[in-house]
Amino acid sequence: MTQKYGIAAALFSLKCFLAAMLALYVSLRIGLPRPYWSLTTAYIVAQPLAAAVLSKAVFRVIGTITGAMMAVIMVPRLVNAPELLTLAFAGWLGLCVFVSLMDRTPRSYMFVLAGYSACIIGLPSVGAPEEIFTIASLRVQEITIGILCASLVHGVLFPSSVTDLLMRRVEDILRDAERWSHDSLAQEPVPTLAKERQKLALDITELHQLSTHLPFETKRIAPRVRTVRALQDQLSMALPLAAAVDDRMTVLAREGTTLPPAIVELVDDVRAWLTAMPADRAERGASAAALHARCVALEPVVTGDMDWADAVRLSLLSRLADLIGVHRDCRDLRDQMETHSRHPVTPRVAELIEHRSGREMHRDYAGATRAALSAALTMIVGCALWIGSGWEDGATAVMLAGVFLALFASADDPVAPLKMFMTGTIIAILICGFYAFVILPRVDGFPLLAAVLAPALLIAGAFMAVPRHAALALATMMGLANPSLIAAQYDSEFAPYANGSLAQLLGIVLAIVMVRLLQSAGATGAIRRTVKAGWMDIASRANLAAPPDVRGWINRMLDRAALLAPRLAAQGNEPGSPVYDPLRDLRTGVAIGELRQLRIDLPVAEGAPITPVLRDVGAYYAALDPDQPRGPEAGLLAKIDHAMAALTANPMPDVRRSAALALVSLRRALFPEAPPYRRIAA
Repeated sequence: MTQKYGIAAALFSLKCFLAAMLALYVSLRIGLPRPYWSLTTAYIVAQPLAAAVLSKAVFRVIGTITGAMMAVIMVPRLVNAPELLTLAFAGWLGLCVFVSLMDRTPRSYMFVLAGYSACIIGLPSVGAPEEIFTIASLRVQEITIGILCASLVHGVLFPSSVTDLLMRRVEDILRDAERWSHDSLAQEPVPTLAKERQKLALDITELHQLSTHLPFETKRIAPRVRTVRALQDQLSMALPLAAAVDDRMTVLAREGTTLPPAIVELVDDVRAWLTAMPADRAERGASAAALHARCVALEPVVTGDMDWADAVRLSLLSRLADLIGVHRDCRDLRDQMETHSRHPVTPRVAELIEHRSGREMHRDYAGATRAALSAALTMIVGCALWIGSGWEDGATAVMLAGVFLALFASADDPVAPLKMFMTGTIIAILICGFYAFVILPRVDGFPLLAAVLAPALLIAGAFMAVPRHAALALATMMGLANPSLIAAQYDSEFAPYANGSLAQLLGIVLAIVMVRLLQSAGATGAIRRTVKAGWMDIASRANLAAPPDVRGWINRMLDRAALLAPRLAAQGNEPGSPVYDPLRDLRTGVAIGELRQLRIDLPVAEGAPITPVLRDVGAYYAALDPDQPRGPEAGLLAKIDHAMAALTANPMPDVRRSAALALVSLRRALFPEAPPYRRIAA
C-alpha cells in the first residue's frame, strides 16, 4: 500500500463507517421511515479534520432546517397551482445558488443545502401536501442524526486537529515566502521565481479556508481567526514588495548602473537574514530594525533634479525596508498563533490584529447569476417533463438534477464532475442490485446488516480520503445508501429499485444537458470575467476621491490570482487565452493607492498633476479587452514624467519622497521598456 492509501485513509474510512452505522442504528431504533438519509449524511459531512466536520455539521443543520421551512411554506399554498409551485422551487434554488457563490467560504454549503433540501423534501410531497410538515420534520431528524453521529465519532475518535495542520502550513508558507524574497534580491535572475510567486496567492487562499474552521476546533487552544487574517495581510504585502525590489535591481543592472558597495553589502545582509531568520523574537526584531535603519540611511535625497538612477535606488531601498518589516511581522504573528495567551506578543502585533475579521475577496456576479439561472431553469424544465410524463418517480429525477446543479455550481465546467457522478452512480446501481437481490434476502438483524455493508462502505470511505478519487467515491457511496437497501423493512420488489435507479441516472443526464446548453463558456468565460473584473477595479479605484484601501485591494487581487492560476494552467498555451500579468496589475493598484493618498494630503493646486495621471490610468484599464490586451498610450508616460518633475520640486521632503516612490512604481509597472526618466519642465 502506498502512503496515500495507508493508515490515515484506513482510519478515516473506519471512522466514517462507525459514524454511519451509529446513525443508521439510531434511526432504525426510533422508527424513522427513511434511515438511509442518516447514513448518507454521515458520509457527506465527513472530513479528515475534526473541526471541518463540526463546522460542516453546523452549516448543514442550519441549511436543512431552512430548506425544510421553505418546503413547508411553499407546498401547501401552491400545490394546486403547479406552475407557481415550480417557479417557487426554481426561484428558491436559484437564489440559494447565487448566495452560495457570493460567499465563497465553507459556509457557502449552508446556502446550497438550504436550496436543494427544499427540493428533496418538497417535490416528493406534492401528492400529499397535508403531510408536508410531518415529512419535513422526519427528514430534518434523519439528517440531523447523521450529522450528530458524524460529529461525535470524528470529534472524539482520534480527532485530526485543524490547528496542527494550519501551523504546519504556516511554517511552510513562511519559509517559501522568505526563500522567494531571498531569490528576488539575487544579482542573477532565478528562472523559477515567477512561477513560485504565483503559488503564494494559492497558499494565502488555503490559509483563509482553513481558518474558517478554527471556531470549531476540538483542541482547547486554537489561534484566533483575526491573527490568521493579519498574517494573510502581511504575506499579501510581501508579494508586491519582493517583486518591486526584484524589478528595481533588474532595471539598474540593465541600464549599467553600479550599485554603491554599501547597498550591495546591505542586500547581501538582508539575504543572509532571510536565509537564517532568528527564532528569538527579540533578536529578530533588533536585527530587522538595524537593517531597516541602514536602508533609510542609504536613501538618496529627493530633489527636483534627481536623476532616474537615484529615483530607482530610492524605490529599491524603500521597498526593501518595507519587505524586511513584513517578514519580521509574519514571524511575530506566527509566534502569536503559537502562544496560549491572548495578549499580543509585541505592540506591532497588537496593531496588526486590531479590528481584523474578514478578508476582501473577488465576487463573480455574472458567473453566479448564470449558475443560478441554470439551476432555476433546470428545475422548470425538469418539472415540466415530470408533470407532462406523469411518471411518479420523475420527482426523484428533478430533485436530483436540482441537487447536482447546486452542488457543482462553483465548478468552471460542471459537466466533468457530473460525468464522474454518473460513473459512480452506475457502479453503485450494480453493487446495490447484487446486495438487494442476492445478499440482503439472507440478512436478519442489524449486526449482520452492518457486517455485509462493511466491505463496500469501508472501501468507498478509503477512496474518499484520497483527493484524486474522493468525488467518484462519494458518488458511489451515496448510491450505495439506496432506499431499497437501507430501510426499516426489506423490499424485494424489482420495479421500485429499477424506477429509482433510472430516476437517478435521468436526473444526472438532465443536469448535464442543461449545463451544456446554459453554461458553455466554462473556464474561458470565468477567466475573462475575472481578468476584466481586476481591470475594472483598477479603473474605478483610479478615479475615487476617498482614502485608498490598499490592504483590501491587495487581498482581492491575490484572490483573483489564486482563482486564475489553476484555470490558466489547465488551458496551457491554447489560442485565445488572455495575456494576463496579475503581478503588474497588483503593483499598479498599489501605486494608484499611494498617489490617491498623496493627492488627498496635498492642497488642490499642488496635487493637480496627479489627477491626469490617475484619469488616464483609469481610462486605459477600463478600455482593456481580455482577448486583445494592449499597452498604454505614450501620452500617459509623458503625464507621469510631468507629475514627477512637478512633485519632486515640492518644498516638503516627505511629499517629494512619497511622490517619487509612487510614480517610479507606476512608471515601472506600466512602461517597463521605456527609456529612463529625464526631468522636463513642470
